[in-house]
Order: sequence, then structure tokens, then C-alpha cells
Amino acid sequence: MGWIEWIGSHFIGLFNAGGQTFVGLVTGIVPTLVVLLTFTYTIVKLVGEERANRAIMFASKYLVLRYTLMPILSVLILTNPMCYTFGRFLPEKYKPAFYDSAVSFVHPVTAFFPYANAGELFVWLGIANGLQKAGYSIAPLAVRYFLVGIVVIFIRGVVTEYITKYLSSRTEAKRAANLASPTA
Repeated sequence: MGWIEWIGSHFIGLFNAGGQTFVGLVTGIVPTLVVLLTFTYTIVKLVGEERANRAIMFASKYLVLRYTLMPILSVLILTNPMCYTFGRFLPEKYKPAFYDSAVSFVHPVTAFFPYANAGELFVWLGIANGLQKAGYSIAPLAVRYFLVGIVVIFIRGVVTEYITKYLSSRTEAKRAANLASPTA
């Protein structure tokens, strides 16, 4: 009967550990997330949704802004997964590259704005907790993580835009060749 007691105590122990983690989140990160979300939505309301839309449409015209500012704003304002809807401001030919940039930024953003991608927060917190236990500050890593993320999303956006343009031209060439060839 010893194994039944062992299973019973460890089974409930699993739920006790989960409850302790939940209480830690409720008293730790959840209030921070609520305040950050409130701050972000307040800024959008103060600026005005129409002005924000115009600014995003302006940014969509320029390569550097299209693959840096747009993904950053989309992830901060709409969070993951709604951030991809910012693609509506772009012509079809830029949408794959924008998506690639936005999806690549949902990890680096968690260092400063954990609400933006709470589902992946465990990655950042795991690294940050390890550094803190080792006696290091997480601030320099957070800054580097964020800045490298901006560089990466720009590179990915430009490369994906080039690949999309190349593949589209090949598809158009094949389509034109098929239309020009006589059918049997």
C-alpha cells in the first residue's frame, strides 16, 4: 500500500506546486501586464485611432519603416496574434515579408513588454531568472535582446520581400508562357 500513498501525495503535490506558481504570477507579473496593457491602450486613445492608422500607412511606404516600426508597433499595440492584422495596410506583395518580420519580433519584445506575447514569456523568464540567480543584471540582456530583435526583423523582412518578388516574377513568367503557347 506504500505506492498508493506515494502516488496520492505526489499527485496532490503537483497541484500544490501549480497553485504556488499561480499565486506567484497573480502577485508578480499579472499586475505588471495589466498596467502595461492599460498604458499602451491609453496612448492609442490619446493619439487617436485614425491618426495611428495614418502613421502606420505612412510607415508602410518605406522599406526600413515597413520592417522595423510597423512590426514593433503592431506587436506592442495589438499583441500576438492580432499583430499580424497590421498587414491590411500593405499591398499584397509586402504582406508575406511583414508577417515574417512581425512573427520574428514576438520573442524579443517580451524583455520589456511581456504582455505583448504572454504565451512565450516563459522563454524570457527562464533566461532572466537564470541570470539573476547567477548574480547578473537582466537589464543589459533585455536591451540587447530587443535591439538584436529589431535588426533581425529588418533583415528577415527585406530577404522575404526579395524572395516573394522573385517567386512572383517566376509565377507570372510561367503564366505568361502558358497563355502564349498553343493548346491542343
